[in-house]
Amino acid sequence: MTDDVRNVSDALDLISDYWQPRRLTSVNDYDVKVVKLQGEFVWHTHPDTDELFMVRTGQLTIQLRDRDVHLGPDDVFVVPAGVEHCPRADQEVFALLFEPKGTVNTGDVGGDRTAALQEF
Repeated sequence: MTDDVRNVSDALDLISDYWQPRRLTSVNDYDVKVVKLQGEFVWHTHPDTDELFMVRTGQLTIQLRDRDVHLGPDDVFVVPAGVEHCPRADQEVFALLFEPKGTVNTGDVGGDRTAALQEF
C-alpha cells in the first residue's frame, strides 16, 4: 500500500460516519481498517475468515448467539469464521479491524449497511 507512517488517532479524526470502515494500511493479504461505531450493527457471519476487533476507545459488545463479549480500550477479540455476531456500541467506540482484503463489513447478509471500502 504505502511505506508512509500512518497515525491511528489522526485517521479516526477524519471519520464522521459510523460503521464505515476505512483502510489504514495493508499487510500481506490483510487490511487494517479504522472505524467509528455507535448503535447496533446487523447480525452476520464471515463464512471464510476470522475477524479481529481491537478497541481503541469506548466499550464494544460483540453479541454472539450463546453469549456477549465485552471489550474495552486495548482489548482484542477474534470472531471465528462462520460464527454469527452483531457488534453493539451503546456509546461511541473507536476500533481497528484486521481482516483479509475484500472482506465485506456485513458479511453474508449484505443490505443497506454494506460499506464500500474507503481509503485515506
